[in-house]
Formats: sequence, C-alpha cells, structure tokens
Amino acid sequence: MAERKLFAGARLRNLRRGSDLTQREFAKRLDISASYLNQLENNQRPLSASVMLALVDAFEIDLAGFAVDESVRLAADLKEALADPILAGRRPSKQEIKLAISSTPDIAHALLTLHRGYQNLQESMVAFNDILVRGHVQSLPLPYEEVRDFFHYSDNYFDILDRKAEARAKKVGIDGIRNKTAAIEWLGEKHGVSVSFGRGELSNETLSDFQVEAKIFRINRALPQPSQVFQLWHQIVLLEDQEEFDQLLDAGTFQTAEGRMIARIGLANFSAGATLMPYGDFLAAASDFRHDLDLLADRFSASIEQVAHRLSTLQRAGAKGVPFYFVRVDRAGAITKRHSTTRLQFARYGGACPLWNVHQAFETPGEIVRQLAETPDGERYVCIARTITKRGQGFRAPIRRYAIALGSPVDYAKDIVYGDDLKVELPDAYDKIGISCRICNRKSCPQRAVPPIDRNISIDSNRRGIVPFQIE
Repeated sequence: MAERKLFAGARLRNLRRGSDLTQREFAKRLDISASYLNQLENNQRPLSASVMLALVDAFEIDLAGFAVDESVRLAADLKEALADPILAGRRPSKQEIKLAISSTPDIAHALLTLHRGYQNLQESMVAFNDILVRGHVQSLPLPYEEVRDFFHYSDNYFDILDRKAEARAKKVGIDGIRNKTAAIEWLGEKHGVSVSFGRGELSNETLSDFQVEAKIFRINRALPQPSQVFQLWHQIVLLEDQEEFDQLLDAGTFQTAEGRMIARIGLANFSAGATLMPYGDFLAAASDFRHDLDLLADRFSASIEQVAHRLSTLQRAGAKGVPFYFVRVDRAGAITKRHSTTRLQFARYGGACPLWNVHQAFETPGEIVRQLAETPDGERYVCIARTITKRGQGFRAPIRRYAIALGSPVDYAKDIVYGDDLKVELPDAYDKIGISCRICNRKSCPQRAVPPIDRNISIDSNRRGIVPFQIE
C-alpha cells in the first residue's frame, strides 16, 4: 500500500502566524528555503520526514495531532455541498474531492462560499415578499455562518489565547474559590473599572453592560454565580486580549463586519473559559475525575455548560486531552452551539438527527442520558446529553431550555466515567445515527423525514412502509 502523503498547508500557515514569524523567518527555523515553505503552505508539496522532525525540534509539535489537518472537515463540507440536486450527474468521486483539497484547498473553500451564497439566495427566494420590502438579496455569507466556519477550521482551539489565559490565571491566583473576588479586584486595580450587581437595573435579556466612559461594569444579579463570574472575566479579556484577537481575526478572512464582531465575542468566550479553567489544571482534573461534568463544575466553580465546552477545546500540541464534540440544541431541534475535535461532522444546513440522544434529554430534565452511537462513516462514539435551564428573575421572566451533548470516540470509553458498564464491544449496542436526513444514506431508518438529496427514490403504491419511498 502506498504511503499516504501529508498535506498540511493550513496548519503550517496558522502555526507560523501564531508564532508571529514571516515565511523567511519560519523557513530558517525549519532549515528549509522560503520558496519550499511557500509550496508547503499552498499544498503544492507534502510534508517530508525531515520537515516533520524539524517541526518537532523547533516548535514541539505533536505530529499525531498535526497530521489531522482541516482536510477531514473540508472533505465532509464539500461532500455535502456537492450532493446538492443542482449538481446531479456531475458529482465528483471521493478521490476527486481528496485531490481537490490536497492540491487546491483555496478553490475548495471558494466552492463552499459559492454554495453558501446559492443556499442564501434560495432561502431569500422562498421569502420573496420580504425581499421586496427590503429591496435586496442576501449575497454575502451570513455572519453566523462565517463564525461557525472560523471556529470549525481552527479546531476550536487558539494556542496564543490559551497560553495567555493560563498565565493570567496563575498571576491572579484562580483557584475556583476566589474567582469572583479576584476578578472584581483585578478590574479595579488594573483597569480602574468598578463593578455593580444591579437588581432591576438591567432587563432579563441583558447579561451585563459596560459603560466605557464611566468605567462601570454592571452585571445582572439574576444570573447564577458561575455566569456572573464568567461575565467578569469575559470583560477582562476584552480589555486585555484585543491584540491577539485582531491577529486571529485578520487570518480569518471575514467578508462581513458583523461576522468579525461576533467572532471577537467568541474568542473572548474562549479566553474567559481558559482563564477560569486553566489548561494544565483542567486537563489534570479532567483525567482524575474521568471527565465527570458535575465534579469538574464543582472543582472550578463553573456551570455544566462551561465545563462541557472547555472539554471540547483541549487541543494543545504535546498535551492533548480526550477529543470531544460539544453541541447545544434548543427544544425546536436547532443547533445553537457546535464544536468538535472529533471526526463527527455537523450538518451545515438543517437540524440534527432525531435518533441522537441530545433530543431524548428533554424527556428526562436534569439527568444524564447515555448513548452508544455509530455514524454512517462507521465511527463510534460514547455520547452523553442533559438539559440545562436558564431563567431570568421574577415570575414572568422568560425561561430558556436547552440540551447539551458531549461525545468522544469509543476508543476513549475507559477514560470517561460515562462509558462504564456500556457494552462497547457489542455491535448491536450502537444506535445508528446520522448527520441529517438530507445527507444521510442509511436505507433503513425509523425516523427518516426526507430522502437523501444525492440518491434516487422509488415508490411502490402497493407496498406501504414507514416512509412512502425506497432509497435506490
């Protein structure tokens, strides 16, 4: 069998930019020419053994993780886009998709951008009356789509922010006990900002409000303690990490100002979480507690959602944690947060598979629901889900209910407390979940809503099944 060539241009480029080096400086560190580095970054040449060793020596790169570049995610997104019925009869093979990604990744991304614009145009045509009122058709990508892709192709990890947050936590003395007091003192002493916790000053929809000129930071007193603490550190990193945010956002090639602004908030969320749950301490505790959400939440005085999100970010080179996906779903089935360091891909359009335990969690509020699941590509996961409730203050305050889901490849079941007693060795123990009906090719599914868009169907009026068609 021929040895698989490794093209990792995007990872090399991100590593160089994250190290604040020019191509010439980076090439010198690797003992190669600048022109050769340029070819590597543009996927015109695969990584050689000597370059891999140089990366280990110069940058302490974890090659096992480095080898899993953005090609897996890009391939999944391209496959979904190219399955669109408009391309019927002209769909490339898996090999052609892989070749396009390895040789011309920028064209692959451009194709996704075009397909996104096409999808937006279709949605606008459905709401044609609204278009007549507004007088224009959406041509730019939607801001939230840009942000989703920005985090998606960054593996939900930003080393420059994570290390700065860890250093900040050590300097401040984050210990899970004085997190709130320490933040208030830090804002006052370092930034001259006073903090108030108002009752009735802020609406139920307002979590916090920073009055820049007066240097007053107001926090909604109705928020739970972990959320109040998170808001404090979120404001601190917004004051302290702007240079790093700009560096990362400049590399993100945003087309909309709104997308860039939303991504900045997302980066601040990452930094705040990394400060409250510093990498080394959190990684060690996660291992000791075998990733028990409740124990980790108690140890770091954080919410279950904050802990679950943090578990999906443990991707530091040379010190990676167990890979997790993290997702939050509302009661209508819409995915409101999605991050994954596993091979699991979320559909770019439509909701999540109804066979996934994240939906079942709403049937047993507050309890952990476990599941062994297998995706169409044969990957198997230990999945957990539970509901979370966010309420405002007062009888008439709105109540928001979500389900969060966390999952890891079954190979890590022994490292996760939720994998205990599950029959991971039995093939029949796994629920056959998909990504979404429109791109799932399973022929037998009791919950199928619509046929897959890249398959033909046949209909027999004399034979009735769960759905009125059969997938060819």
